[in-house]
Parts: sequence; C-alpha cells; structure tokens
Amino acid sequence: MKFGIVVFPGSNCDHDAYFALKHNLGFETQFLWHKDTNIPSDIKCIVLPGGFSYGDYLRTGAIARFSPIMKEVVRFANNGGLVIGICNGFQILTESGLLPGALLKNTSLRFICRDVFLKTLNTNTPFTSLIEKDRILKIPIAHFEGNYFADDDTLKELEDNGQIVFQYSTPDGEVTQEANPNGSLKNIAGITNKDKNVLGMMPHPERYCDPILGGIDGSLIFKSIANFLK
Repeated sequence: MKFGIVVFPGSNCDHDAYFALKHNLGFETQFLWHKDTNIPSDIKCIVLPGGFSYGDYLRTGAIARFSPIMKEVVRFANNGGLVIGICNGFQILTESGLLPGALLKNTSLRFICRDVFLKTLNTNTPFTSLIEKDRILKIPIAHFEGNYFADDDTLKELEDNGQIVFQYSTPDGEVTQEANPNGSLKNIAGITNKDKNVLGMMPHPERYCDPILGGIDGSLIFKSIANFLK
C-alpha cells in the first residue's frame, strides 16, 4: 500500500500529509512533483494536499488544475484509482472536473482555523470503510474558501447517490446552521464522485493522526483507504 502526495508550488500541507502517512501510520509514501508526467505503478492512492497552490492567484485550484501531473491524476481516477483532495486539494478536484460544484469564500469572509465535528453520512466508501455508523469525527479546518456550492440538480444528485460523505455537525451529530463554519450548502464538508473513488474534503485529516496534536480521528480515513485496498 503506497500513497503519492502531489506537491504544487504553494502547497503547505504536503509534508504534514507525508509525516502522518509515513511516520504516524506507517504507510509507504512518496512525493509527486507537479511537473511529473507519469504516476509510478505502485502508487495506490493519490493525495492532493492543502495549501495555496500557485498562491491562489486567479482563484483557488484554477491554475493547479493545469499542472502536467493533473492529466495523469484524472487518468488515474478515471481508471478507478483512489484520489483524496484535502482543502486546496478539494478545490483542485472541482476545478479539474473530478468532482462537481465549487468552493466559494466563507460567508464570514474570514479565514477560519479550528476544530469542527463531522457526521459521516456514507460509511460504504473506500474512505470511510472503518468508520462506525453515527460516529462523530473531530478534525481541524483551515480555510478561507470552503463554502461548498452547487446547483439544486447537482445537490439532489449528490444526495440520491450517497455522494455527500461528511457534513458539519454538532458534537452530538446534529446538522445545524450553527455547526456550519463556512456556509456550505447542506453543511457539506466532503463529497465523492459517482464511483466513490475520489473524495474531496475541506477538513484536514492529516492533522489529526497523532495524539500529541490533539486527536487521531483523521487517521480513520487513511486507515479506511488501506483497508479497502488490502
């Protein structure tokens, strides 16, 4: 089981993801440079990390979408490979067309960095296979543009297909407006594509894989991936 972490100019959570996967969880892990034009055959899951790819110029993820490696990431995903985009990585996935919708500025128009609680709606995905039904995860967010938006037809499709995986909730699992940190429609914190092999989420699971940092709930997502692929 080997993870590949794409590094774009401006990525700032690539080393966080590497440390969590390799040192906290013990998985084989390697960096993939944004100018690479192939993905090693032993890579089983690609991580698009958080950060400010290309300085968030134009709009978040819009330039990274054209990095040479993204053609290979799209090909990898279309062939059934697992891809997880975290924060800026989620934004890149929407820009590249691997996931529907868009990420807008937070309704507060402020950068938000704090712990949030997530309700897992679908535990039958490669990314949630080890998460018990009704378990509430505590995972940090750190973003200015995490407000998920899609038109009504897309939202209905996401709901009907079980593609909404994580929603912002209270610690007790209530999905309320007060629990929504950024204004995302339907409190959406993470979604998959129709085939469930691509996940985009705004919270940072890699930051909660070590007890010394305050929690290990994020490790369940990466362990679920490994469990699915073994």
